[in-house]
Parts: sequence; C-alpha cells; structure tokens
Amino acid sequence: MSSPQTSLVTRREIFGWCCFDFANSAFTTIIVTVVYAVYFKDVIAGGAAEAAGWWGRTLALSQAAVIVLAPWLGAMADFTARKKRLLLGSALVCSVATAALSLTGPGDILLAVTLVALANVAFCLSESACASFLPEISTPANVGRISAYGWSFGYMGGLLSLALALALIVGLGASARWTFLMTGVFVIAATLPTLLFLRERAEPRALPPGESFALAGWRTLRRTARELPQHRTLSVFFVAFTLFLSGLMAIITFASLFGAEVLRLTATENLVLFAGLQISSALGALAFGFLQDRVGAKPALVASLVLWVIVCVWAAYCRTKTEFFVIGAVAGLGIGSIQSASRAVVAALTPTGRSGEFFGFWGLFARLGGVIGPLVMGELATAHGFRVALLVNGGFFLAGLGVVLALRLPRAGSPA
Repeated sequence: MSSPQTSLVTRREIFGWCCFDFANSAFTTIIVTVVYAVYFKDVIAGGAAEAAGWWGRTLALSQAAVIVLAPWLGAMADFTARKKRLLLGSALVCSVATAALSLTGPGDILLAVTLVALANVAFCLSESACASFLPEISTPANVGRISAYGWSFGYMGGLLSLALALALIVGLGASARWTFLMTGVFVIAATLPTLLFLRERAEPRALPPGESFALAGWRTLRRTARELPQHRTLSVFFVAFTLFLSGLMAIITFASLFGAEVLRLTATENLVLFAGLQISSALGALAFGFLQDRVGAKPALVASLVLWVIVCVWAAYCRTKTEFFVIGAVAGLGIGSIQSASRAVVAALTPTGRSGEFFGFWGLFARLGGVIGPLVMGELATAHGFRVALLVNGGFFLAGLGVVLALRLPRAGSPA
C-alpha cells in the first residue's frame, strides 16, 4: 500500500496534507450544509416549495459530472505526475466559484445553481486528489490515524469558517452574502501550506509515439476498470461505500433545511448547531482513527454505521430544538468516523504507485452516492416531508452495514 518513500515523510508534509482538508471543509460547511442551502431556499428561490428539489438536483447533477471526470483525471494525474497540480487547480476553481455566490440574490436561480454546481465539481475533484496522496504519506500501521488527522483538521476548518460567519452575520450584522465571499477566500488561503509542504513523489511516464496524455489517461482508466473485479475486497467495499455515502451526502445536503423547515431553527441557532457538530465530528474522526489502527477497519466501520442508523430514526421522530442539538452532536461523531475510516480502508487496499487511479474510483463511487442520496432525499422531502425522507435514508446505512459485515477487511497494522 505505502510508497517506498514513505519513510521520508515529515510531520510538516503531513501537516500540509491535513491543511487541505482544513481548507475545503469551509465549502461544504458554509455553502452545501449550513448557510447557502437556507439562503438558496429563502432568498434565491423565495421560499418556493420546490426549492428542496432544485437544491438536491443541482448537487446530484454536479456529482454526476464528477463521476465522469474523476477517474480519468486521476489516471492522467498519475501518468503525468501532476496530482498536486490537479489538487491546487481544482481548489482555485472552487474558491472563485464560491466567492462569486456573493453576487447572487432574489430570483437568480440559474446563476446560483450554475455556480454551486461548478464549485461542487471542483471541490469533489480536489477531495479525490487529496485522498490519493494518503498511501504515499502513511503505512499500514498509521493509515487510520493520518486519515483521521486530515478529517479532524477539516472539521476544525469548518468550525473556524462557522465562527467567521457568526462574526459577520451576528457580530457585524452583515448580509449572508459576505459569508460566501469569505468562504471563497478561506479555501484558497488555507490551501497555502499544502502548496508549500506537500510533495509530488511520482515520476512522469514516457508516452508512446503519437499518443497524448489525455489518451493515455483513458487507457489507464479502462485498464483499472477491467482490473477492479480482481481486487474483490475493494470492489465489494466500493458497493458498501456507495450505499452509506448516499445516506451521508443526503444528511449533509439537507440537515440545515430540515432544521429550518421542520423545527424552525433560526439562522443563528443553525450556525451554533453546526459549530458544535464540527467539534464532535473532529473528535469522532480522531477516536475512530485510533480505534481502527488498534482493532482494524471493520469494527470501526460497523460501529459508525450502527450509529448512523440510530441517528436517522431518532431524527425522524425528533420534536424539539434541544433534542435536535443532541442528535447533531451524536451525528457529528458518525460523520467524522465514517469518512475517516472509509478513506483509510481504500488507502490500505490500493496497489502501490496507482493511488491516483484507485482514488479516482473512490471519488467516482463517492460521487455516485452524492447523486443518489440528495436526489432521493430531495424528492421524498418534497413529496412526503422530511421525516419520511429521513427514515428512508436510514436504509442506505443499513444496507451498507450488511455489505461491510460480509467483508474481510485488513486487520490493525496489517498490509493489504
């Protein structure tokens, strides 16, 4: 799994890698989950009943675009030894598109969904590129912890972005639009340590005469797709991953809308709720990361998935704001653990020197979950209400749990 050069990895480089999670979490926290989702419904769409469906379709379509792009770009980045350029370039696009959301106002539905889709495509591509460095900076003995460090940094970045949003909206009385500009600046500024410290270890491969890098990327992608069934454990894990990521992406996409519409949370209460969730998510990522390195990936994933089934059922029957705050704290533990453990499992099962290819497929299946989950949740919420949608969403975690229970995943400290 690990690169021959893993022993040369410094703490500074791991810090630089973690800082990218710190940077891009501001986008998901402020834009996808907490502030812009509600702003889109109440301001852009004027409170229209169809707003939840529009929001879900926008994120689902952008994830579908990533399904096409991520494996090819990952394969080409491996071939050209430009994973870091892909990482930083996509972060820049996400930053600019996010900042441009500050220009959207009442009735700007087309502009809003276009910018959100563009920013989300770039975010997802950068997330896959960042994950592809994990096998190079970790070993089987510490992959769980290093993955957890990244997610924990990410949740701290989300917490800081929420604190800045609170300062702007509550402290200064600024328009919510300023938080979108702040988020775009946050993403690119916090990426600077990644630019400075993360190393590109791969060497470019020579192209056959008359062949382009793009064509070589497609050839590599087809080869990986043909070989994937030979990696049976990883292939089956990707099925489970798609199922429970569908449930998780639905929660991330609609949590703030559920709080605002069903429980009538104010904008300030929503920000405070998700600030607490960032802290519990960081703790969950760290705790389960150490648990995975001690007892193995499977027990950590099973515990996390059981927790998510409980959260979905509990939230569906939640009646008070206080109860929802408690659910949010519990859910945070589940968010941190499930994402950290999943990335570490793929890193442990990825063949040496092919992290871009296989994490391109990791991104593909994550995005497939991002298409299914928000689309199902959005349509169900529009037709039957959020409580029914949450109960159905729990089925994604339950199905993923069933697949994981049947798998033999690497034990603690063992190579793939």
